[in-house]
Amino acid sequence: MSITWNPWHGCQKISAGCQNCYVYRMDEKYDRDSHQVSKNSCFNLLLKKKRDGSFKIPPGEMVYTCFTSDFFLDAADAWRPEVWAMMRERSDLNFLFITKRIHRFAACIPEDWGDGYPNVHICCTVENQAMTDYRLPLFKEAPIRYKSIVCSPLLGPIDLTPWLDPSWVCQVTVGGESGLNARVCHYDWILSLHRQCVDARVAFHFQQTGARLVKDHKLYRIKRRDQHSQARKAGLNYTP
Repeated sequence: MSITWNPWHGCQKISAGCQNCYVYRMDEKYDRDSHQVSKNSCFNLLLKKKRDGSFKIPPGEMVYTCFTSDFFLDAADAWRPEVWAMMRERSDLNFLFITKRIHRFAACIPEDWGDGYPNVHICCTVENQAMTDYRLPLFKEAPIRYKSIVCSPLLGPIDLTPWLDPSWVCQVTVGGESGLNARVCHYDWILSLHRQCVDARVAFHFQQTGARLVKDHKLYRIKRRDQHSQARKAGLNYTP
C-alpha cells in the first residue's frame, strides 16, 4: 500500500519538461490557478490519529509526497520546516518526492539533515540533455541517502552514462508525456536509456509510454488508460 500526500498545491514552470504539466491540466478543469501556491487541508495528515490513538497512516507506508507541486518550490519555504519536522516525527514512514529544483537543495534542508534522513528518497527529474548536464552534477554531490533519476517527460535522447553509478543511483525511471498536447517520445530514446542502465547495473523502470510514441518510424497515439500497461508489456524493467 502507498499514500499520496500533497501538503501544498501550485507551482511555477521552470524548464521544458513543465510545458504540459499534468497539474496545470487538472487545474484547468476546475478553473483553478496553478500558479497560486497554497497549503492543502491535508497538511497535517501525517499526524492525524484514529479514535484508538493510533496514526491514521500506519507505520511502514511509502508516502508519495508533493506530487502536485515541487517540494523545493520557493513559494513553500515558509511551510517546509514544519513538513521536515513531521517527517522526523514519523520516522516509521518512508517518503519519496520528485524535484526539478535540486539547485535549491542546500537552501531547503533542515539543520539536522546531515547525510540525509534515512526515510527520505529524493528523485531528480531530467527531461533532456541540457537539464541532465545541469541538474545531475548537483544531484550527485547532494547528501541524500536514496536517490533516483526520473527522465519524464522524455523529450529527447539522453546520455546518462557519466552518472550511472549504482553506489548512488537507486533507479532510473523513464516515461513519455501524457495529455492532448503531448510531445513525441521516441522508443529508441527509451531503449538507449535501458541499455545504459543495464550496462551500468542500475535499476530501470519504464513507467509510461506517453500519448505519442514513435516506434519503428511509426507514430502511435496511446490512450491515457493504456500508457502504463503498454510500458509494462515492453518488458524493459530491469533490476540488477
